[in-house]
Amino acid sequence: MRTALVTGGGRGIGAAISKKLAEDGYRVLVTYCTSSKPAEMVVDDIRSSSTDAVAVNCDVTDAREVALLATHPWVIEGVDVLVLNHGRYDRIDAKELNLEHLRRTMSTNFEGAFLVWDAVKSNLTTEARICVIGSQLGTRGSPHGADYSASKAALSIWARSLAQSLAPEGKRVNVIAPGFVDTDILAGDSPEKRASREEEVPLKRIGTPEDIAGVVSFLVGEKSSYITGAVIHVNGGLYLP
Repeated sequence: MRTALVTGGGRGIGAAISKKLAEDGYRVLVTYCTSSKPAEMVVDDIRSSSTDAVAVNCDVTDAREVALLATHPWVIEGVDVLVLNHGRYDRIDAKELNLEHLRRTMSTNFEGAFLVWDAVKSNLTTEARICVIGSQLGTRGSPHGADYSASKAALSIWARSLAQSLAPEGKRVNVIAPGFVDTDILAGDSPEKRASREEEVPLKRIGTPEDIAGVVSFLVGEKSSYITGAVIHVNGGLYLP
């Protein structure tokens, strides 16, 4: 059976991606860092309706835990799809950013992705597909998320470089850059703030995790076999680079 590994696959966008890949016929290895309950719920949903799934605790900033993840039997058997979705976003004004905070964000969002890739790269199948979840802020920046924006920019450039390196082997790497998506990041919005966001988006709505999952499904499928090194902006027309 084909295997997909989704980091941060227990919540929000990651949960939707995990479920969509399961619908597409993959058994899904879902990683989580703090709370196991959401990831276990995703696994239960997958097992009850489609294929097999398992939740694995893994702090992507800890090289030892990532190395342990790489010893999971499903990883050893071969990973067909790798989705690097994990991330942290601690809202802080750019002028208040300090080095410790910057390092913490970069360690999770950028270095964590590299650690996972580095640990499992020898177990990727011949025509493996890699999807990296970036952000529109990785292109446009943010006054209250400079560290997050920088980490996503670094992640995007790294992924596009990797795409060029892996293309001769038949492996593909693409980046998805979401805009406003209905996840925990927007959970604290007031009704007025939410309405303002919706008005700002040309399509007049906030994106859903399923919107992102559908693009992942396309990018790992055969209909996108000539796409690699792309950054796909999924933002309802909010930002057109």
